[in-house]
Amino acid sequence: MSMTAMREAAITRNTLETQITVRLNLDGSGQSRFETGLPFLDHMMDQIARHGLIDLDIVAHGDLHIDGHHTAEDIGITLGQAFAKALGDKKGVRRYGHAYVPLDEALSRVVVDLSGRPGLSFHVEFTRAMIGQFDVDLFHEFFQGFVNHAGVTLHIDNLRGHNAHHQAETVFKAFGRALRMAVEPDPRMAGITPSTKGTL
Repeated sequence: MSMTAMREAAITRNTLETQITVRLNLDGSGQSRFETGLPFLDHMMDQIARHGLIDLDIVAHGDLHIDGHHTAEDIGITLGQAFAKALGDKKGVRRYGHAYVPLDEALSRVVVDLSGRPGLSFHVEFTRAMIGQFDVDLFHEFFQGFVNHAGVTLHIDNLRGHNAHHQAETVFKAFGRALRMAVEPDPRMAGITPSTKGTL
């Protein structure tokens, strides 16, 4: 991987349930634009962009007259596909990332491995089922879609918190910061795959 190469991707996913386009730049400055019909999810994805320094543009049209499930899941899927494409062969990256993020009484930890193997360990006991009009169950679906298609192992733990908004925000801020660490070029690993297997 060239240390100066821009790692960008654009993916469009069309199904009978959703039509989604994701554009991202892993070497951005945290600029973002979202049009998904799910305002609270947009707010959370803005945390990914700003704390991950990832430029992120997502436009989604889904069957929200049913509920937000298909839209949230498919945004995760399409974001994962774009992330994998932008990341490329992973040579020269740090591979692992982690972050602890507090917000008032809430604290979350996120750890990521760009392993090539999809895996999600999600331990967040939200204190209420809805945040505004957003069903908190859909956060799991979003992250499951992401890991399945990005090919990463992701551990998410909300360690404490009694305000559900704060719980969610700490998770997404920590996710952004963990991704930022994992994809960061490591000058000591230039041109090297960070695995004894020789591939990720």
